[in-house]
Amino acid sequence: TTIVEALFAGGVAGICVDTMLFPLDTMKTRLQSAQGFRAAGGFKGVYRGLGAAVVGSAPVASLFFGAYETSKYLLDAEEGGSHYGAIAHMISGMVGETVACVMVVPTENVKQKVQAGLYVSTYSSLRAILNAEGPWGLYRGYLTTVFREVPYSAIQYPIWEFLKHQLVIKHKGCSPSSWESGLCGAVAGAIAATLTTPLDVVKTRLMLCSTDRNGIRYDGTFATLKKIAQEDGALVLFSGMIPRVQFNVLGGLIFFSAYERALQFFREHVNTSRS
Repeated sequence: TTIVEALFAGGVAGICVDTMLFPLDTMKTRLQSAQGFRAAGGFKGVYRGLGAAVVGSAPVASLFFGAYETSKYLLDAEEGGSHYGAIAHMISGMVGETVACVMVVPTENVKQKVQAGLYVSTYSSLRAILNAEGPWGLYRGYLTTVFREVPYSAIQYPIWEFLKHQLVIKHKGCSPSSWESGLCGAVAGAIAATLTTPLDVVKTRLMLCSTDRNGIRYDGTFATLKKIAQEDGALVLFSGMIPRVQFNVLGGLIFFSAYERALQFFREHVNTSRS
C-alpha cells in the first residue's frame, strides 16, 4: 500500500465511521462526564459537535494510515516480509496514533465540550477555548490522549493484522474481502476498547475541565486516574464502556471495510486512469 493510497482510503474511512456512529460517541462522553449523564444532556442533541468531528475525521484517519503504512514498509512488516509479526504492527500502530493525535486532540477538545452541553456549537466551543487558554488550550489532554490511543492501537492493529493473516491462510493465499477485514477490525476494536476505557475516562474529564468532589480541577493523567479511583471507586473508570465498545465494534466493522473498499476503488480507478 502506497502512502497516497493510504491517505485517500484512510480519509474516506474516517468520515464514514465518525458520521455514522457519532450519537454513540456523544452518549459515551456524557456518561464519562463528572456532571453526570442527565446534566450533560442525556439523550438530547446527540449530534452536537458533529461539525468538529467531520472536519477532523478525514485528516486524522489519513495521517494515521499514512504513518502506519509507511512504518510497516520501513519495518518490513508487509505480509511475507522478513519481520512479519505482531511487534512490527504494534510499533506501526503506535507511530500512526502519535502522528494522528496532532489532529485528534484539537478535534476532541472542541467536540466533547459541545457534546457535554458546555457550548451550543462547534464555533462557540472553539472560540471559548481560544479566548480562555489560547491555541495551547486545544491541546489540553494531549498526553492523556496519546497514552490512550497508543495502547489502543498497540492492541488493535496486531490483532487485526493477525486475524486477516489467518483468513489469508484459510483462503489459500487469497486476500480477505472488505467485509471480512471489517469483521477482523470489529473483534480487535472490542478487545482494545475494553482494556483502554479507564484512560478514555481520564481523557474525557481532563478535556471537559471537570473538577473533583472538592471543586479542584483534574490535572495530569496519572493524578486524575488515582483521584477518580479513590473518590468514586475503580468501577467508575469503566464508565461508558458499553457504548465505547459498541462504538468500536461497529466502528471497526465500518472503518476497516470502508478502508479496504476505498483502497480497491483507488487502485481500480485512480491508478488505472493515471496509467
